[in-house]
Amino acid sequence: MATSDKQPHKYFEDQLDDETVLYVFRKHPIVMRLGLVLGMLGPLVGILPVAIKPELGFGAFFGGLAAGILLGGLIMLPGWISWYFSVFIVTDQRFIQITQKRLFHRSVADLGLSQIQAINYEVSGLQETMLGFGTIKMQTYVGDLVIHDLHHPARIQKKILGILRDEDISTNPYPAGSPRTLSQDEETEAEET
Repeated sequence: MATSDKQPHKYFEDQLDDETVLYVFRKHPIVMRLGLVLGMLGPLVGILPVAIKPELGFGAFFGGLAAGILLGGLIMLPGWISWYFSVFIVTDQRFIQITQKRLFHRSVADLGLSQIQAINYEVSGLQETMLGFGTIKMQTYVGDLVIHDLHHPARIQKKILGILRDEDISTNPYPAGSPRTLSQDEETEAEET
């Protein structure tokens, strides 16, 4: 009897064999607002001929309405694709940002969890406060990673900090072995010796 080697299920294409997905999140659906507003004009354009010439009748009205809804859906589709396929993944080893910018343009940013120094969030303005979205800023050794329009940024920050704590990764801005400034007491003590 042969034993079968079961491969672990991979949640995304670049997932490593020994890597476990801990948290997945995406941006707030508000990022689709432009496509939604423009898509709402589709049904209006579809019934416009009947509004101008009412003698076309109900058949033209409902046909135009159906065509307008289809047009509106096509206008909204690129925004929905960008939102749905842009995802942020936290594993036990790294933070991955997959961003779908256009239909055929995807960018991936990969950051080791041990490189994260601090995670901050910001909710500014009436719209962000009322709709519950904001910005997260991850400070790393190589620069800042800023993610705009995230749904409930405080929850996401808390969850990521919990994962870092569970993985024994310190977000201390002065990790062991790095140079830091001395306090006045420490300077005085160092001068006396």
